Amino acid sequence: MPGADKKPKTLYDKVLEHHIVNEQEDGTILLYIDRHLVHEVTSPQAFEGLKNANRKVRRPDCTLVTVDHNIPTSSRKNFKNVNEFIEENDSRLQCATLEENVKDFGLTYFGMGDKRQGIVHIIGPEQGFTLPGTTVVCGDSHTSTHGAFGALAFGIGTSEVEHVLATQTLITRRSKNMRIQVDGELPAGVTSKDVVLHIIGVIGTAGGTGAVIEFCGSVIRGLSMEARMSMCNMSIEAGARAGMIAPDQITFDYLKGRPLAPKVDSAEWKKAVNHWTSLASDEGAHYDTTVLLKGEDIIPTISWGTSPQDVVPIAGVVPGPDDFEDENRKLACKRALEYMGLTAGTPMKDIQVDKVFIGSCTNARIEDLRAASKVVKGKKVAANIKRAMIVPGSGLVKQQAEAEGLDKIFVDSGFEWREAGCSMCLGMNPDILSPQERCASTSNRNFEGRQGAGGRTHLMSPAMAATAAIVGKLADVREHISSSPVLAKVEPKVDVKPETEDVETEDELDRVLDQPADNEPHTNTTGGGSSAGLPKFTVLKGIAAPMDRSNVDTDAIIPKQFLKTIKRTGLGSALFYELRYKDGAEDPNFVLNQGVYRNSKILVVTGPNFGCGSSREHAPWALLDFGIKCIIAPSFADIFFNNTFKNGMLPIVIPDEAVLRNIADEARAGREIEVDLVNQEIKDAQGNKLASFDVEVFRKHCLVNGLDDIGLTLQMESKIRSFEIQRTLETPWLDGTAYLKRGTRGGANMVQAAPVPKTNRGDVKNEPLEW
Repeated sequence: MPGADKKPKTLYDKVLEHHIVNEQEDGTILLYIDRHLVHEVTSPQAFEGLKNANRKVRRPDCTLVTVDHNIPTSSRKNFKNVNEFIEENDSRLQCATLEENVKDFGLTYFGMGDKRQGIVHIIGPEQGFTLPGTTVVCGDSHTSTHGAFGALAFGIGTSEVEHVLATQTLITRRSKNMRIQVDGELPAGVTSKDVVLHIIGVIGTAGGTGAVIEFCGSVIRGLSMEARMSMCNMSIEAGARAGMIAPDQITFDYLKGRPLAPKVDSAEWKKAVNHWTSLASDEGAHYDTTVLLKGEDIIPTISWGTSPQDVVPIAGVVPGPDDFEDENRKLACKRALEYMGLTAGTPMKDIQVDKVFIGSCTNARIEDLRAASKVVKGKKVAANIKRAMIVPGSGLVKQQAEAEGLDKIFVDSGFEWREAGCSMCLGMNPDILSPQERCASTSNRNFEGRQGAGGRTHLMSPAMAATAAIVGKLADVREHISSSPVLAKVEPKVDVKPETEDVETEDELDRVLDQPADNEPHTNTTGGGSSAGLPKFTVLKGIAAPMDRSNVDTDAIIPKQFLKTIKRTGLGSALFYELRYKDGAEDPNFVLNQGVYRNSKILVVTGPNFGCGSSREHAPWALLDFGIKCIIAPSFADIFFNNTFKNGMLPIVIPDEAVLRNIADEARAGREIEVDLVNQEIKDAQGNKLASFDVEVFRKHCLVNGLDDIGLTLQMESKIRSFEIQRTLETPWLDGTAYLKRGTRGGANMVQAAPVPKTNRGDVKNEPLEW
């Protein structure tokens, strides 16, 4: 809870400090989590870990569950249950497993038969589950969306999902403060999506690494909550841990009447608003980095390559390698042009598209659909467009759009009107691109294969995507609409009253919860990692494989088609799948297919920002299953970096190019290297020191001793309980009093964590930790 320190603080500082349960001298923080969102892809292994350790979900009242990533978005007119509706075996198993876990642990769940189901980052704010000043996590990198409310919201891996379920806390460290200030006014036709794409183009996909970005300035203040959510959603694409915007009257007006927010005009609401108002950054607060931009300089922006930083104004041309000074960017540009099938110098407005996708957690809210409908009303989708899709972000957004007649506008223009889900944003479901198909997309990532193997993605705003659908090519919305598609601060007026207040019978509850029809067990019981601890990591000797690439994203490490599993193991064959295999056979040019590198234990990456993209823990699982236990690189994406430690792996940052080059030379020569974690050194085969490296004391302690984070955290039960008691007194609206009536299936009551055996804590010499 807040201390007495009067030093000026940022929004991030305040929210973080309100949630510190314990802080060690080395800076390791035990952070309390107010809100946990759960979906089907990153949770099965976490629930399995709880079952194996006989642990309960500590705070069911702070946990909200839905399905979104790999469900079909086809009509649910004849929907009965997931087992009969979902055709793909692996997708069906993930969704059925989630429903079994929801049933077993007594959690609030919006299933496919519930109109409130939707993309996890849309239903949280829609329900008032997301509130200012809270800590919000989810096994999904775009949890940063919720920072639009002044929440500290970030993605976590599956091991951390299990940690939050069991303890309602996370082990973390302080991030840097970064301020991005956008002042002035946006020109007509420019939306928040253009602003955030422009920002990423300016600072790069690693520009926010290690930092929490606070977006501020007159342009940000003038945005609606929906537009702010789009901004914060893509802060992860800039490498940031999270993005935040200070709450204000626009925030409070949005939350009024939401079912899980405090009741308006109550004493609790007034107390909450007073607290929320105090969260704004203090005058004179310190920021490690400040970026100043002018709204007038931003025009509709669009991506051309395979990274969110590959953007240009719509009036621009496709760049070439010679347009970049950095050698890594030159190489990345060359690869991107080859993958995208583009020629440097081509005007962006000359690029023809095959499909159009309007949806995703970035742009599938009612305001986005209104903006798109304004462009297409009375017009027809161009003849060359094979498919144009509108996918609402939730059942309530769909309901509101239909009440306004937007669905008829889209259908009359030639668009498909779909059900809520993630859809073509990541192509884990039937909505995918075919190889070489080009898509105008409102999603957040344009990685290779993101929307389908070989698919080519151009990121843009809903208004721009709608314009591309009508023109048949990438186009400038300003040339095809008489006024700006930027909307006033109108929020959806939907019926968000919990529809299960009067549910009394088990049959009615099963219908709402959309339980599987059979009673067979669905959880994997033989997965790899567990809550019982990890193998100790002290010294690792082995062949190091060299990889000369930058911005290696999680989709490249393991494509999304391999995420539809309820296991942690068996993913090694899918590691770097698109790089390792061509036309169904091994590509002999890829390093891990060559001689001694087939058995590599260490990966040496010479380019920066390894592991950028998703929070999926499947990436380290795939590396570990292949046999790689250590990755050496100049820099890592924050979430991936964290996930590796959770799996007993060691990521080593070597920022010095000359030193890294020497290590890579050993790898290219096919010689073993030795990674000595205890002494924090890298040596060659003869024992000569190649480099020293830094590692945080607590993480080193856990690796060397093979310790389990959850077991360590539960040793601090008394501190967690004291924090919760104080939290209830100071912010009572954060307890789940507004939740659904649950009958006999379990309620919103807080439960004690199950006692666990004492952990073997053999401390590293000279590093005793009181945890």
